[in-house]
Amino acid sequence: MKKKSLRLMVATLAVAMTAGIFTGCASKDGADKTGANSELSGSITAAGSTALQPLAELGAQSFLDKNPGATVNVQGGGSGTGLKLVLEGSAEIGNSDIYAKDKEGIDAAALKDHKVCVIGIAAVTNPKVKVQSLTKAQLLDVFTGKIKNWKEVGGADIAVTVINRPASSGTRATFKKYGLDDTEEAAGLTQDSSGAVKQAVKQTAGAISYLALSYFSDAANKEGLNVLKIDGVEATVENISTDKYKIWAYEHMYTKGEPTGVTKAYLDYMISNEMKAGITKLGYIPMADMKAKRD
Repeated sequence: MKKKSLRLMVATLAVAMTAGIFTGCASKDGADKTGANSELSGSITAAGSTALQPLAELGAQSFLDKNPGATVNVQGGGSGTGLKLVLEGSAEIGNSDIYAKDKEGIDAAALKDHKVCVIGIAAVTNPKVKVQSLTKAQLLDVFTGKIKNWKEVGGADIAVTVINRPASSGTRATFKKYGLDDTEEAAGLTQDSSGAVKQAVKQTAGAISYLALSYFSDAANKEGLNVLKIDGVEATVENISTDKYKIWAYEHMYTKGEPTGVTKAYLDYMISNEMKAGITKLGYIPMADMKAKRD
């Protein structure tokens, strides 16, 4: 178990950390050593989206079980950071909740997109808020600061505390685009990762924020969170796959050009039938199960 843990190094890095730190952690993929009589070997880094991170980690663990000579480092930092690092060559894979073309300052033409699944994103509150559903208009008013107390929407007499993600976050970009109609949110608290958002919402009586469904995929992970319906529509697999629930995103793994060696093998494994059960268990939706499409 100790040997395996040395092969799989998982670190969630704040957006403010520099690319140089990542460079120190990542090593090059190197030559393709996947010949008939040779063991797959090499070291790669996949960095970026914290919404995709639980699946990237699960895939890496399973992949390394089958390929003990390989190393896959899974890191967070946000979608924007992942795209920047893969473009710079500091990481082999940039995990992102958004298309590279939609991120300012990213040369999308230099990157190759590998869609691995879909994830829903839901507004979540502390249970003390006592609100189960908001209209789209109410959601907008809460996040823009027009609604300042939960009693204004039928909840408890508690002040609203908005918790956001930083500008590099793909989860934030997706929620802002499809949940808030691209309206700028009011100033509030900011947390660097989805995990930090989850803890802050659980610990702050009037808190509201947004999380990928991968962060509360079962009853145990959902404890201490209240997941809001929007216009009475719940963020379920069926509602997301048919686009009845609108706040969802493709999960991308970008490479700089065509992948080779360990990078290609890991990406192939992430979209294999063997990973489908894990994708579903963690709250993601396999690409084959999506009835709706989005550019």
